[in-house]
Amino acid sequence: MVGILNAIHAQLAGIAEVGVMIVSTTLVTLVMLLIWQTNLFLALCFPLVFGSVELIYMSAVLSKIKEGGWLPLVFASCFLSVMYIWNYGSVLKYQSEVREKISMDFMLELGSTLGTVRVPGIGLLYNELVYGIPSILGQYLLSLPAIHSTIVFVCIKYVPVPVVPQEERFLFRRVCPKDYHMFRCVARYGYKDVRKEDHHAFEQLLVESLEKFLRREAQDLALESNLNELDMDSVSVTSKDSGAPAGDGTEDLRIPLMHDQRSGEPGTSASEEASSALPSSVMSSEEDPSLEYELAALKEAKDSGFTYLLAHGDVRAKKNSFFLKKLVINYFYTFLRRNCRGGAATMRVPHMNILQVGMTYMV
Repeated sequence: MVGILNAIHAQLAGIAEVGVMIVSTTLVTLVMLLIWQTNLFLALCFPLVFGSVELIYMSAVLSKIKEGGWLPLVFASCFLSVMYIWNYGSVLKYQSEVREKISMDFMLELGSTLGTVRVPGIGLLYNELVYGIPSILGQYLLSLPAIHSTIVFVCIKYVPVPVVPQEERFLFRRVCPKDYHMFRCVARYGYKDVRKEDHHAFEQLLVESLEKFLRREAQDLALESNLNELDMDSVSVTSKDSGAPAGDGTEDLRIPLMHDQRSGEPGTSASEEASSALPSSVMSSEEDPSLEYELAALKEAKDSGFTYLLAHGDVRAKKNSFFLKKLVINYFYTFLRRNCRGGAATMRVPHMNILQVGMTYMV
């Protein structure tokens, strides 16, 4: 018995070591081509030399399959099947969400109340869409008599960097007009970032980032309107200096008073006038009444609390699908989804702040 176990252990170690060597050679070749920008001839010589030696080792190991080498191959096949089924079902689920997302025309028909009652609070609706309105929102509107005054569609993405700074964690984008109070938020995490953060810190950082987004948006709008006014003023001055008829004399009223003083100075251009007007646009954005209203509404919603809106989705294959697809989606993928760790446990969100609505995705 001990001899059989030692033989199996030797086969496991041999296949694992040779497999790691082959994978390392392949990855180093890719790094040479994509990162180091090595010459193509030298990059191909590397896998030819080392790969030939590794293939000889692999052939020697595979010749011992009957003596116990089949066991690691069975394990590898099982793990590969699990990963393939999970990836296959996840891709079909994402495609179904993209296909069934809510159109903007439908949202505009519902109005700012979304066809229901808006209660104070911030609702964080988690989904996988980066663009568009997820269909789970329609399920919430049909199932609940009221919805929160501020809705944030949160999408978690992992980027190929070690750590994402806190000030660059969230990317916001407005969804629908301002009176809807709906935003898209992409939460970015690096592969070294710890996701098990306290939900209070997550909420505080999200609200601070949303306030910065609102202020930046107001400043951009004020700057754009100010530049448009300067362009109109420069066009009117050009038409006046070119000898065009003055009309009834009301054109002078549209020209700023400081323009007459600066126009006589040599070397003054319209770009300098625009740059001199930038600080005033920034200051005027702070006094924007719509910005103050949105910040006050956001503060009131924050004081009312957060609610995590999660979709309890059930993925099912269509009736006209093949038998193999039904077997993989309805049984194997469903089994994996039921036994995987949920997002609420990862975020450490209290159960009293979680609201789940069931939804079936037909793929």
